[in-house]
Amino acid sequence: MFEKIPLSGVSRTEWLRLRKSGIGGSDAGAVCGVNPYSSAMKIYKDKVSDDTEELNSEAVRIGNDLEDYVAKRFMESAGLKVRKSNFMYRSVEHPFMIADVDRLIVGEDAGLECKTASTYQSEQWADGKIPLHYIMQCYHYMAVLNKKAWYIAAVILGREFTYRKLVWDDELVSHLIKIEEDFWNKHIAKGVMPHPDGSKVCDEVIQQYFHTAKKESSIHLVGFDDKLKRREEILRYIAELQEEQRQIEQEVKLFMKDNESADSENFHVSWKNIDSTKLDTKRIRSEMPELYADYGKVSHSRRFEVKAA
Repeated sequence: MFEKIPLSGVSRTEWLRLRKSGIGGSDAGAVCGVNPYSSAMKIYKDKVSDDTEELNSEAVRIGNDLEDYVAKRFMESAGLKVRKSNFMYRSVEHPFMIADVDRLIVGEDAGLECKTASTYQSEQWADGKIPLHYIMQCYHYMAVLNKKAWYIAAVILGREFTYRKLVWDDELVSHLIKIEEDFWNKHIAKGVMPHPDGSKVCDEVIQQYFHTAKKESSIHLVGFDDKLKRREEILRYIAELQEEQRQIEQEVKLFMKDNESADSENFHVSWKNIDSTKLDTKRIRSEMPELYADYGKVSHSRRFEVKAA
């Protein structure tokens, strides 16, 4: 069973707020740890924050604009009819699961997810394959709407159109629900961050929670010596690799001399002149301290350092 939330007349901002009220299909892959473009920490930040600013990249714009086209191509290829749904759906049994679907299939207990992909992603769709995070998205929709099948159609831009059909899998759906339930109850509902994943978003969330240190406060560090030793090893590897990188770049520069660009069968290298203007803040502070005080902006952050004992 599911609840139908009407979307007719709902503003974009309100729709974005509704999406924060549960785990949606596009969140499922990240929560399961199989989305290469997102993470559980990113989903956590989105759900607990009050921010309703929408990602507005060119890829998102293309996907939205071509949704109708993908649906039309699907109907032509599959011989099925689809219809839009003006509702958001919420599972009654698992109210943390919501769904905002692209299309529903007319006359069949199924839905349709519309995708666009670049030619660089064509291998992900070759030989009947489907990107794993999209599979999780479709099964999430099946779980919320209790549908026995879900189609996914994709246009590989400038190359081909393809579609696949996924059918209900008891074990997979049960496992997916359990993962999402644990994530919602243990993290979103309690405001407890997921385990760090090394992403920039994780840095932002940690900084947001612990933005100011208590002066002169200190605790005993327990259980991190091996990881900090590994960190030191990584930093040494990075330094060595960066030195090798600089050496390669220096060799190429000596070869190019005063030429602006160079080409081979595999690479295009540019070494162009760049002019930039920067404010001499040190001079302004010295010669016009009042102006510097009026326009100077104090920023607050925390610096993380590790030193051997």
